[in-house]
Amino acid sequence: MTIHIGVIGTGMIGRDHIRRVTDVVTGAQVVAVTDIDVERAKEIASTIDARVLPTGHDVINDPLVDAVVVTSWGPTHAEYVLAAIAAGKPVFCEKPLATAAEDGLRIVEAEQAFGRRLVQVGFMRRYDAGYRAMKRVIDSGEIGAPLLMHCVHRNQSVPQTYHSDMAVQDTAVHEIDIIRWLLDDDIVSTQVITPRRTANRFGHLQDPQVMLFETSGGVRIDLEVFVNCQYGYDIQCETVGETGTVRLPDPADVWLRSAGQLRTGVLQDWQQRFAAAFDREFTEWVASIADGRLCGPSAWDGYATALISDATTEARHTGRVVTLARPDRPAFYAT
Repeated sequence: MTIHIGVIGTGMIGRDHIRRVTDVVTGAQVVAVTDIDVERAKEIASTIDARVLPTGHDVINDPLVDAVVVTSWGPTHAEYVLAAIAAGKPVFCEKPLATAAEDGLRIVEAEQAFGRRLVQVGFMRRYDAGYRAMKRVIDSGEIGAPLLMHCVHRNQSVPQTYHSDMAVQDTAVHEIDIIRWLLDDDIVSTQVITPRRTANRFGHLQDPQVMLFETSGGVRIDLEVFVNCQYGYDIQCETVGETGTVRLPDPADVWLRSAGQLRTGVLQDWQQRFAAAFDREFTEWVASIADGRLCGPSAWDGYATALISDATTEARHTGRVVTLARPDRPAFYAT
């Protein structure tokens, strides 16, 4: 069985996913693409023998398309995901699921009304080998009950179009999801601290930022977001439990002894760091479609993350601790 996939958006991440489906994943084929830049869509389509369709809705409603990948501009995501649900087709949506939490809730309600899970959100860190190993340790109870978590998200640099709210909405959103997943708990309070700004930034940007979270179970988390650190792309996570700690490993690289120094390399971007996780994410998504049962990050995860992101953005603007009522996860999303 081959899953015929339509892709909405052929920008950087869309092209990468098309390459992944074509060259890495078995049992799937990209058969239709669309993009606001028609020439870009034609270029990528010509390399994979796919058709170029006028709009995202044309891709969704094409009878030859079995499943949809949404990698278009963020504000269009909710529209296309809702259309895919209406068409009864599985849809993989890169984060964010929706740029407004109320649109995320509309997706959750539409999917429940349909009666079967169709939506998966692109939180690829759940597919990273290091994070999965951390999850196994935490779930096993080997370090006792989690008490604290320390997280770091550093980028070498960001473009001038990156603004201060994006530190939450585009960057910390991955940590927000992985915190919920690792701890199997929800964040109920959030605060943002703004330390001295780095000189290596555009003038409009607050960088770095420190975000403080508390879960309903009382775990305290600190997250450093520093998007102009200069030296590379660096993701760190440590969970402190009652009887031990577990730490995310650094990506494997050689250690070089030379000229009186011992050193190793630091990856420079997210594509290098999480390439294997992206591959595993799509491999498992396609397999779950074939099995008739999606099991990856759900629309509910996308909605819950949007709620926390909105609260954290509010916390940065107001300087206050913002509390959230823990949403009741519907039984529909219990497994």
